[in-house]
Amino acid sequence: MKIVFQHLGVLPVVKYGGIERILFWHMRELASRGHNVVLIGNKDSDVERYGIELIESPLEMEEVEEVIPKDADLLHLTFNYELKKREIPVLYNIQGNGQIGEKFSSNTVFVSRRHAENHGAESFIYNAIDFEEYPYKDRPYRLDELMFLAKGSWSVKNLKHCVWAAKKSKKKLHIAGGRTLLPSRYVVSHGMVGGDEKLEILKKTDALLFPVRWHEPFGIAIIEAMAMGSPVFGSPYGSLPELINEDTGFICHNKFELLDKILLNKDFKRSSIRSYTQEKFSISRLTDDYINAYERIINGESLNREIPSWQLEKPPLELLDF
Repeated sequence: MKIVFQHLGVLPVVKYGGIERILFWHMRELASRGHNVVLIGNKDSDVERYGIELIESPLEMEEVEEVIPKDADLLHLTFNYELKKREIPVLYNIQGNGQIGEKFSSNTVFVSRRHAENHGAESFIYNAIDFEEYPYKDRPYRLDELMFLAKGSWSVKNLKHCVWAAKKSKKKLHIAGGRTLLPSRYVVSHGMVGGDEKLEILKKTDALLFPVRWHEPFGIAIIEAMAMGSPVFGSPYGSLPELINEDTGFICHNKFELLDKILLNKDFKRSSIRSYTQEKFSISRLTDDYINAYERIINGESLNREIPSWQLEKPPLELLDF
């Protein structure tokens, strides 16, 4: 198949990047399997050495439509946009939550079962990582140092209760993705990190705190932490109950449960967490699932029975209880 992608950022990502890294890994995997992969993207992207054709992207989507190769089989987009000039099968992968009243294509792929259900849809493919970029070395499990890996200024990510739980439990919390203004011997703020710096923090911390207060579509930080053998202490919202089980972490319903589970100091087996993550969230499995979706669309099928839209009464960013 000849699959076309469009992305304005430089690929592969050098430092910070979540969705962009997955997109590149998937494109590279497709190319390694013999598919013809085209990126309409940033001229500084270094993708051609991976067998990916690069076409410099115009800034306006209507102009992008004009440079899509005529022999392309399918266009893969990561945002909601209806083509105006070009007729070509399109798969839409939506990573975030839609707004109230926003409609999506019937060929939209969401990133977890709950994410799809929240939009009245059935089609989803879990996000994944390239495990070669997350080298694992087994070590005894001790719960001494915690990690927060998210945009700390975004209240739905709930940095506040992570700091509270760290101080109460007297465990050190490494904040990667923001800073706290209140000094504490239990809190280390690293700011926005990516690449090797993020990896080093993942290697030395023992568990990820991820008690989000919104309907989290997926949570890439969850599988990044678990890839390093670290359990995840999360909330019951969005995709988290699909990703976290009793062998890989805890689902906590409020800050007191979060503190209790930290103090419990359960003896998790790091190698089992790593194996579970490899089995469910590998980039090869993601690519298998996308190829199946591509073939269905090219053959004239719809991935969802109804037009997806946000199904819940409250706006996606309204804070949920914790």
